[in-house]
Order: sequence, then structure tokens, then C-alpha cells
Amino acid sequence: MSITVEQFLEEGREPFSLDVVAGERHLNRVIKEQALNRPGLALAGFFQHFAHLRVQVLGLAENAYLKSLSGEERRQRLRMLYGKKVPCLVLTRNRQPFPELLECAEEFKVPLLRTPMITNRFINGATLVMENLTAPVIRYQGTMIEIMGMGVLMEGRAGIGKSETALALIERGHSLVSDDLTVLRKDSTGAIIGYAEDMTRYHMEIRGLGIIHIPSLFGVASMRREVHLDLIVRLERFDPEEDYDRTGLNSETQTVLDREVPLLTIPVAAGRDIAHVVEVAALNQKLKQLGHDAAKELDEKLVRALERKRRL
Repeated sequence: MSITVEQFLEEGREPFSLDVVAGERHLNRVIKEQALNRPGLALAGFFQHFAHLRVQVLGLAENAYLKSLSGEERRQRLRMLYGKKVPCLVLTRNRQPFPELLECAEEFKVPLLRTPMITNRFINGATLVMENLTAPVIRYQGTMIEIMGMGVLMEGRAGIGKSETALALIERGHSLVSDDLTVLRKDSTGAIIGYAEDMTRYHMEIRGLGIIHIPSLFGVASMRREVHLDLIVRLERFDPEEDYDRTGLNSETQTVLDREVPLLTIPVAAGRDIAHVVEVAALNQKLKQLGHDAAKELDEKLVRALERKRRL
């Protein structure tokens, strides 16, 4: 997945204090590879295996080398670099750009960015940003909560009580990630990460009450920016004709971004404390991840007891 320099700039503007030094009209240039590159050999004139599709970072070594050249030679080396149609260049440590850098940026229509960060820290942070920008992303209709470190996504028909259940869980000390609409992305390890849209983050809609701001009511600890997706809970109206799972042995999953995520269906009926049930479901799933499955253990005990009876 390709992204533009403008998208990279917007994501890095706050964490890296990125700003545009030159070429602001050309931020629509495309970055086709998510890794970053330091063009030391390219500045010296060696372009074999040059990663020209990546963001180019000019750090201490590159700056010192350019400084050692005469103005005309510096211009020539930079023209060769820019001529490879790189997406953009980034100056670290807030260095003042050489005049030749500014000239080439405008001539070749390549943005020149700058950050106060040291080179290695910028590259490490920017690599994570690039991974996030290029990761597969979907929008999922559901409310996400963090319960004891477990990311739980509640889905169900409108009016089933997802937001009200989430509100009760927040009052119990758990944290809201997103309400009603959750963005899911797959990171480089294959894990699914859930978070809220920027516009709706920190807010919930409660029928009959309206929009509320969660951190103002419950404190900053009541929110999480993002969390791994560990469990999907489907809330549905109780149907007396439905044969709901009563043992926990019939495990269900749901495919999300090509990954199987555990799925529980919880019937909603008058008098049931759904928030408590969801809380216990999350803790039980955590135990399963640690290798402790109560349903299977009980089933194994019953099987052993039956085998002993047969032998008697």
C-alpha cells in the first residue's frame, strides 16, 4: 500500500515535530516503500541498489559529507540524488538546509522536511508510523473496551445495549477504546489493533442522555488510545428457542483481517447483568490464553471419572 508525503507529514507532525522546509506544493508525491533510507553512498555517487522509493534521511554523517564539498560539487551530487525521483528528504537535528538543498527541492518538486530529533530515534519512530500507515485497515461496527489488559469488541444490532454495557464497565474501572465504530488494523506481527476515529475518540452516545465526554466524567484512566483485539462479544436478544452454548466447549471464531478471533454470543434479557458477564468473559479468555480452560478441564475430569467407573 502506497501513501503520500502529506500523509506521512500529518502522522509525524506531532510526535516528531516535522515541518516543511521546501516543496510544500508537492506533498502529493507517493512513498512506495515503508522503510526509510540514509543516502550516504548515493551522495558519494554510488547508486547501485539505491532505495529511491523510500523516504531519504539526511543525518549527521550525510550533513558532514555535504559540508565538506564545494558549493558546485554539492549541487551536482544533490541533483543526482534528486534526479532518482525520491519521494522526499528529511533533515534531522533541525539543521539549516544548504542553499543547494532548497534549490533542488523546488527544481525537482521534491518536499524537504525537517525534525529536531536525532537520526536514529527519528528513523525508529518513523518506521513505526510507516507500518501503521501501510497496514491493512477496516472499520467495524462495534464498541471496544479494555478489560484487565484484554481488548473486547462488542457487536450487535442498534439498541441492544453496547454503549450502556461499556458505560457500566467503565464505572467498574475498565477503559473505553471506541464507541459504536472501531477502526481495526493488522500490525507487522499479525496482531489486530483496535482504536477510535480521531473525531469520535473520548466520546460516547447514550440513548436518552446524548453525547458524553468520558475522560471528563471518569478521568484520563478511563480511556485507552488503542488495544489488541482478543475477543469479540456478540450481544443479541434472548430467544427461548435458541440453543445457546452452556458448556464453553463449542468455541467459535470470527475472521477479522484474515485472522481468527474468539467469538462469544451472549443473550441479552431483562435482569441479566451483561456488563458483569462480559467482564467475566474477558477474564476467562485471558485464562485460556494462559493455558487454563475451565470447560475443557471439567470435561476431562468427567471423562476420567467415567473411565474409572467402567473399570470397576
